[in-house]
Amino acid sequence: MRQASNGGGAVVVRMTSGDLLESKADALVNAVNSVGVMGKGIALQFKRAFPENFRAYEAACKRGQVRPGEMFVHATDGGDGPRYIVNFPTKNHWRSKSRLADIEAGLEDLRRVVRELGLRSVAVPPLGCGNGGLDWDVVGPVVERELGGLAGVEVLVYVP
Repeated sequence: MRQASNGGGAVVVRMTSGDLLESKADALVNAVNSVGVMGKGIALQFKRAFPENFRAYEAACKRGQVRPGEMFVHATDGGDGPRYIVNFPTKNHWRSKSRLADIEAGLEDLRRVVRELGLRSVAVPPLGCGNGGLDWDVVGPVVERELGGLAGVEVLVYVP
């Protein structure tokens, strides 16, 4: 496990492994496309675990409200799970490859969402890697850089 700190000693970003869906974080980040399909990878796992999130995401895609660089946030009932599912569009179409520029723009918006919702913890998958085709050795440092400045927020990054 690798950790990055904010210089004040508090852990800000922690690289970890395991099942992101079992995280106790306030919010779970789901890597999605913008056409309303969750057919593979982590998105399919989210679809099965959080069907209400899938229905809201699918409807938002039909309205053109899901696009790279902008988070689509779904509030859950809390319960035993996360308070929020943050759907992070890593590409336009499920057939397309992810672009690093879209990941960078999305991370900027994710920072905004974390601040606005007052989240204390967030679990993040390897954005754009896997089915998106990006290399974690390139994406990982970008995630650390962009999310490392979130003071008081535990960021759990589930590495491939």
